[in-house]
Amino acid sequence: MAKSKSSQNWLKEHFDDVYVKKAHQKGYRSRATFKLDEINQKDKLLRPGMVVVDLGAAPGGWSDYALHQVGESGTVVALDILPMTPLTGVHFIEGDFREQTVLDALEEVVADQSIDLVLSDMAPNLSGVDAIDQAGSMYLVELALDFAQQHLSKNGDFLVKVFQGEGFEAYLKAMRETFKKVVSRKPDASRARSREIYLLGRGKR
Repeated sequence: MAKSKSSQNWLKEHFDDVYVKKAHQKGYRSRATFKLDEINQKDKLLRPGMVVVDLGAAPGGWSDYALHQVGESGTVVALDILPMTPLTGVHFIEGDFREQTVLDALEEVVADQSIDLVLSDMAPNLSGVDAIDQAGSMYLVELALDFAQQHLSKNGDFLVKVFQGEGFEAYLKAMRETFKKVVSRKPDASRARSREIYLLGRGKR
């Protein structure tokens, strides 16, 4: 079946992308690693010994990066409904993080440690219909915020990818009610035409 012109354009843009090329060169699982790296360089999110939970982690680029930052004394737990190629040192739990069996498995890994940082780079499968895609995106980020509210330690941090549009302002308000400080970040590796930005909540109230 022939690819559509928009599909061909996306593929060309993807493979011409300097961050895609750099990801291949460095052996990263995705270009998204550069986004987290830039935010971490600016905001000093990750430190040795931290406990980090990565929501919607597949293919694992963020979990891999986080593991290198927290070191052997830290813990990284990756959650996704999709399968993920194993990463040595990362605890992967396949399943929906709203389900009790998944939460029980997370609790078993984390044990009596506090969760210091929740990451979410989740996005829905895009339909191409803006209203549907925005609603799907906001649903996922609301789930991620609810998870952070329930499981993040006091004074913990939360980094989430959000698409600007319907529901964004209400979400930003909810973030500000949950965290002492909220900042927005648009990493260089985030395509300029994309409506995605990253919201960083610091210090859970």
